[in-house]
Amino acid sequence: MSELHWANVLKTSWGISATLARLDGEYDLNFLAQGDDGQDYILKAMRPGCEAWLVDMQIKALDHLAACAPKLPCPRVIHTPKGAAMLELADDNGDLRLVWLQNKLPGQCYAKIAPKSQELIHHLGQVLGETGKALQDFHHPGLARDFKWDLMQAGWIAPKLDCITDPDRRALLTEISQGFAAIEPTLGGLSSQAIHNDANDYNILVSDALSGPRRVSGLIDLGDMCTAPRICDLAIAAAYIVLDHPTPEMALAALVSGYHATNPLTATEIDLLWPLLRARLAVSIVNSTLEAAKNPDDPYVVISQAPAWRFLETQFLHAGLLTARLRAACELPVVDGADRVMTYLEAQRGSFAPLMGVELTDTPMGSLSVENSTWPQNPFHMPLEEAARVGAEFGDGLWLGYYHEPRLIYTAAAFRNGAYKASDRRTVHLAVDGFAAAGTPLYAPLRGEVFVVENRDNHLDYGGVIILRHETPEGDAFYTLYGHLGPECCDRLRPGEVIEKGAAFCRLGDASQNGGWAPHVHFQLALTTEGIEADWPGVGDPDEMYLWRAVCPNPAALLNLPDAKVHYQPTDKAEVLAGRKAHFGGNLSLTYSDPVMLVRGWKHHLFDEWGRPYLDAYNNVPHVGHAHPRIQAVAADQLKRINSNTRYLHPAQTAFAEKILSKLPAPFEVCFFVNSGTEANELALRLARAHTGAKGMVTPDHGYHGNTTGVIDVSAYKFNAPGGTGQVDWVELVEVADDYRGSIKRDDPDRAQKYADLVDPAIAALQNRGHAVAGFIAETFPSVGGQIIPPQGYLALVYQKIRAAGGVCIADEVQTGLGRLGDYYFGFEHQAALPDIVVLGKPIGNGHPLGVLVTSKEIADSFAQGPEFFSTFGGSTLSCRIGKEVLDIVDDEGLQDNARVMGAELIAGLRALQQQYTCIGDVRGMGLFLGLELINPDGSEAREICAYVKNRMRDHRILIGSEGPKDNILKIRPPLTIDRDDVGMILESLGQILAELDQA
Repeated sequence: MSELHWANVLKTSWGISATLARLDGEYDLNFLAQGDDGQDYILKAMRPGCEAWLVDMQIKALDHLAACAPKLPCPRVIHTPKGAAMLELADDNGDLRLVWLQNKLPGQCYAKIAPKSQELIHHLGQVLGETGKALQDFHHPGLARDFKWDLMQAGWIAPKLDCITDPDRRALLTEISQGFAAIEPTLGGLSSQAIHNDANDYNILVSDALSGPRRVSGLIDLGDMCTAPRICDLAIAAAYIVLDHPTPEMALAALVSGYHATNPLTATEIDLLWPLLRARLAVSIVNSTLEAAKNPDDPYVVISQAPAWRFLETQFLHAGLLTARLRAACELPVVDGADRVMTYLEAQRGSFAPLMGVELTDTPMGSLSVENSTWPQNPFHMPLEEAARVGAEFGDGLWLGYYHEPRLIYTAAAFRNGAYKASDRRTVHLAVDGFAAAGTPLYAPLRGEVFVVENRDNHLDYGGVIILRHETPEGDAFYTLYGHLGPECCDRLRPGEVIEKGAAFCRLGDASQNGGWAPHVHFQLALTTEGIEADWPGVGDPDEMYLWRAVCPNPAALLNLPDAKVHYQPTDKAEVLAGRKAHFGGNLSLTYSDPVMLVRGWKHHLFDEWGRPYLDAYNNVPHVGHAHPRIQAVAADQLKRINSNTRYLHPAQTAFAEKILSKLPAPFEVCFFVNSGTEANELALRLARAHTGAKGMVTPDHGYHGNTTGVIDVSAYKFNAPGGTGQVDWVELVEVADDYRGSIKRDDPDRAQKYADLVDPAIAALQNRGHAVAGFIAETFPSVGGQIIPPQGYLALVYQKIRAAGGVCIADEVQTGLGRLGDYYFGFEHQAALPDIVVLGKPIGNGHPLGVLVTSKEIADSFAQGPEFFSTFGGSTLSCRIGKEVLDIVDDEGLQDNARVMGAELIAGLRALQQQYTCIGDVRGMGLFLGLELINPDGSEAREICAYVKNRMRDHRILIGSEGPKDNILKIRPPLTIDRDDVGMILESLGQILAELDQA
């Protein structure tokens, strides 16, 4: 069909001049019309013979939505200048077609975007809910249609199932069909209305901007509208949302809660969603199979079956637990009667038999939370000897542990929801603990029937465990669980046996009997056992607490306690953020628009207040890993002794100096200890001036050496930033030796010399302004400049020129020193250069404020001619012991070699990704000092892509940074403890995110 013909139709009938391009369509002709007026339209020419009522119904529905819900992202019908919404016109073959026009909505179809986040799905639910609400009072004769896509009529597939030849698949669809038949009476009792009826993943448009959250930008194609209960509309959308989604149950909860927020659902409707969803997929499969039989040469007829089969055959979601989840997401009772149970427990609070044999009103609480506790020291491993002492700081008497408390003591693989240590894990305690001596008897708070009794003797499991079933006077059931018991209960009790109120029915086990824990009872309440039965989760995922708080509410009433006494409340991140904004300067930045609040660390992982783990691939400060036990021990030991300064002798100071000097060549002999890299660089400028009598400094552009006035003057990253102080006349900048982005590229064999030659005019410029050269200061490998590795030999050539001009050479090794580079302990070694002054900063203290300057005796003597140098806390006994311990750990644990091996694996993996994704312009680095330059299709710096990747990596629980003059370079710089598992997580997650960009 000629685009030219339809362009003429558009011009003649609507008065719109446009260029047309054909769009996909199964039966009808659809054109994208790009108007000369800058507006885009969709011209629709229906198939010959299309009934007018079908188009009229869609037009009137869209007009109705535009009138009563103008903010909904639905197309607007464009009427002709004469007021017509639909015309009957001949195509270029002479066939008559019904023709109409809509405005084009922005975005791309949901099927082709990634990620399909819960936030986006929730917004889709809101849009569907608003649409359903707006269509409640829309009426049209065409809605009462009889066709196969009316989900109320899904029973039509039952006699057709013989078309499915695979017996297992046929059995599965038979079970789904029977499930639909079972709900038909309930479904038929619901009120009906006009519904969209086909909110599939190609009829939903999504905004495609990288910045900001993705939102639903269009709900299109009302061609399948009919009359049905609104839950059918939601179930149809749900059937497409779950396909190939990594967490379909969470996607469903987001969709349903979004719908409920704008168009409240009943519990009866929510209970129908799962069988209706499966029925829709079954209808789709049977229909496409029948169509394929009619068109055996068309392979595309059944291609859409694959994701439906993948879901139906691999997602064994428990219908009862899923329904409870969806109800909880809508803040409805998780099962019928759950609200009545809670009312009963509240009414009986204070009259239950004491669980521990005594009233607990004044019993002290002990917190094992992420914030308040250091159990276990290694949050990924809880040895038996630690588990048996958990809570020892609260004494041997009776004390209680909190409900709703996030803890890191649940280290077993069963608590992890993914392959990696930084995967989601269950941390939030769903019970109240009663800690007491082993053998302490427990008494039934109320009459109950033994539902489960067993001995679960795996490491860190429940040990002896009993679940009792109870009923309210109205007959509503609920359950209580008692874990970590002595195993003899398993011999005495049997399911069905009645335990009377106040009866002693079990006792606390010791660590050899109760899963390995310090003696205590895990006391938990549940309002349903659907989907959990005997395998109760005692701990929940912090991101799923909307479900678990509803299924397993606070059991305080059964303990005759107020809820507030035992309900843990983590520090409110919003309050902390508000306090920070009130009390800190506005230019003290926070990473991420939704900041992470981190309260624990271990090696190369960090934990927020809810115990969510993050892989730290950013922080070079904890050089040998967060919370290193050797550093803890040294710090604690020294603080018990003395923390003095260098005015007094102490062997720790000379021991630290000797350890540092053992890593450096001659003529380094003298150490200055200060509090930070900033102070060390400030001191380096003073030494250079004292030794040379000059002031002029040469430094690479976009360098950074600290935050005090003196070093900001040599830090172009700061003084050239918006609001910066600007360049002083005694500083001259040279181009960073970046052979990827710079003026001299990697294919030039003389690039080291050519970049070094740029120092000559800089020296001359200083001299022309009357400044002799005091020195050259540079990050050995520029970090904020973009994780740059200069051409080999560059620095040695620069040093020759600086020394010839009378200056000294300062190597800022804060980012690159102490083994991070793997093959080299210091960056200057790679350059075959020998500086005059080496500056070390934050990594040498592993987070303790410590900086070191090392130089020759000659330069130190020049400085000694001036006033006394003293830093009150520089060289304190505490700092010196910590600093030496850091260097010893690097040696003892082979961390330099680990940096070499893990860095090589990371670089190889990143280069493999570079071959797949054109947005990776350059992979560079050495050891665990790595950069990934991201580019746009034209080769320019991709700042927006870099920001997207950095934030999406945070969503994957990986923290990385970004650098470079255009902020388009991903910076990967983890603690040296990183291992192969974590390298794999970085590469896998980065690959997934780059694949998302390919879909953008």
